[in-house]
Amino acid sequence: MDRGARRRGQGELEAQVLSVLRLSPGPATAAWVQKRLDGDLAYTTVMTILSRLLAKGAVTRERLGRAFVWQAASDEAGLAALRMRRVLDAEADREAVLASFVTTLSPDDERLLRGLLHEAGEDAED
Repeated sequence: MDRGARRRGQGELEAQVLSVLRLSPGPATAAWVQKRLDGDLAYTTVMTILSRLLAKGAVTRERLGRAFVWQAASDEAGLAALRMRRVLDAEADREAVLASFVTTLSPDDERLLRGLLHEAGEDAED
């Protein structure tokens, strides 16, 4: 590996691929995504990233002829929420994780969360 080359951070390639997919006017092929990514990623690397994103529920794919077309399944907020749910699901003591998270919220974020929970409760009653 070239000593001057910067190693990408974990998830950086996934974020780049998702960003490209969000800019797509519709479902896109892996080759289309590859062309629009900076650098010289191999087609197989792009396919690996898309497959990982599919397994995470971050993208969808549909067969179109002999190829697949890919589409972002959610916006950035939805993907962040998916990551948060995965972290929570991986922990044995959900209550402790949530309690620890809530105690670190700023007063503004706490108010926002209370309001969102209140709205969700009202929607559930309908």
